[in-house]
Amino acid sequence: MASPTAGILAHKLPEARLGIVSVHARDDVERPSIQPIGTLEESLPLGSHAQADESNGQPSPAERPDWRGRYRASVSFLVVLTFLVLALVFIMAHGKIADPDLWWHLHNADYLVHHHSLPRSDMYSFTAAGHPWMNYEWLADLPYYFAWRAFGLGGIEALSLAVLGLIFLGVLHLSCRECGNYKAAVLATSYAIFLGAVSFGPRTILFGYAYLVLLLIVLQRFRQNGHAPLWLLPPLFCLWVNTHGSWSIGMIIFSIIAAAGLVRLKWGMVDSEPWTPGQRKNLLLAWGASVAALFVNPFGARLVFSPLELAFQKLAIKHVEEWVSVDFHDARGKFVIVLLLVLLVSAILRPRRWVLAELVVFLFALYSGLTYIRFLFLLAIVVAPVLAKTLDFLPPYRRELDTPVLNSFAILLMIAAVAFYWPREARLQKSVEDQYPIQAISYLQAHPPSGPVVNYYLWGGYINWKDPNLKVFVDGRSDIFDSTGVLKDYLALLQVDDPEPILDKYQARYVLFPHHEPFTYVLEHDPKWKTVYSDRLSVLLERTEDDRRGAQLRK
Repeated sequence: MASPTAGILAHKLPEARLGIVSVHARDDVERPSIQPIGTLEESLPLGSHAQADESNGQPSPAERPDWRGRYRASVSFLVVLTFLVLALVFIMAHGKIADPDLWWHLHNADYLVHHHSLPRSDMYSFTAAGHPWMNYEWLADLPYYFAWRAFGLGGIEALSLAVLGLIFLGVLHLSCRECGNYKAAVLATSYAIFLGAVSFGPRTILFGYAYLVLLLIVLQRFRQNGHAPLWLLPPLFCLWVNTHGSWSIGMIIFSIIAAAGLVRLKWGMVDSEPWTPGQRKNLLLAWGASVAALFVNPFGARLVFSPLELAFQKLAIKHVEEWVSVDFHDARGKFVIVLLLVLLVSAILRPRRWVLAELVVFLFALYSGLTYIRFLFLLAIVVAPVLAKTLDFLPPYRRELDTPVLNSFAILLMIAAVAFYWPREARLQKSVEDQYPIQAISYLQAHPPSGPVVNYYLWGGYINWKDPNLKVFVDGRSDIFDSTGVLKDYLALLQVDDPEPILDKYQARYVLFPHHEPFTYVLEHDPKWKTVYSDRLSVLLERTEDDRRGAQLRK
């Protein structure tokens, strides 16, 4: 059933526009509320509404809320649910500090801060040294770098958790504005947190998703109210293009929403209402200014067209883990199956009309998430408002049933738990030591290698961050190593069919790899190689003198 609030609003707005996930009122279809978020879910008890003073339209002094009223509002059940969302973000994301790309991002920012310029070619490897390269995420590198300089690994951890918290508070806001049921919005946002966990950690793409949420909030307000601060969008895209390549996703979604409002459509359960002339003018001006703002960057048009280059990097997309498709046999894939089943059952039992923009954006996000697991975070952001409307049958919040003392205890308990389990610097450092060859790097610093070192892909960024003088074979910048053919050679080494020609090609004298790799096993049992250092995580192998002479002859 539609809520009483929705009924009142339906009388005033027979065709309510609800942002990118809108629902047109119809006799057999649910009508969600579009109240401002500050008044959502508030069913005040009879006699508790403040009466306006006849002289100035303000509540009389006797009716203004006292400290008890302010206290009850600050610890309401809605506040408890909000803290639950933030606590869930902390549970899912804390301690994930050792992202392999973090280190070369820190290295890039360090170079920018000390040289006041951006690198235009590769400086970190011996395999692609001097090859043209642009750091298209330079603006996202700086926050992590300054957090590290101020507070070490703990600063990086705090920053990533803060950005994630803001993202999902924004998702909660979007969901609540769509369904008018805060409980449904919290449940949908919680699901989104689990779905988006694939991208948790100190990653530059988090800033891109934060920009995306802000974009959706502005467009949702424009759709609901007929006006919004569209002037924010051009500077938003200017920041976005200098922060992360995900700006292209934002532009696609912006274009879908703008274009869907240019036509009138009624097709089955899908509707589209055109923008008014004034709305169309403002939206197209904002869109055009946003496109122009993309070219305000240190690399010009090359940066704007860089996402197209990724489409041709088939090798990186095929072999880098986050670019694989969803595996429905693992837990992440089963989460996606649950989502699809919920939406299917909802479409059968509680049919509703879809707005064209909502449907196209959802299908775009669904395709992206199923095709590449790194975009499950995108799907989480887009699907949460849709899922919230599916769950709006949950009983609404009733203020008169609040228990301030119990709510206060729950809030304090969550704050105390987060403080207790907050990762300390020693624990974060231990996490890094468990994943990166810190001791092996110390050995190489004490015994400088006399030739090139072939390193493990996931270690490249950390090795060069810890010792800039030690040039790596490969690191997480798959774009430059794919275009130069280095990534292809590295993958061939992992196949261990015939590694010798590739090792000769790069005149490799050392190999630094984990113990568990088949490539390591082959070299450890090859008389042409000897182990010069080994610990619980890594092994450093060196060519024997005889094989070095043989390699020179073969070359």
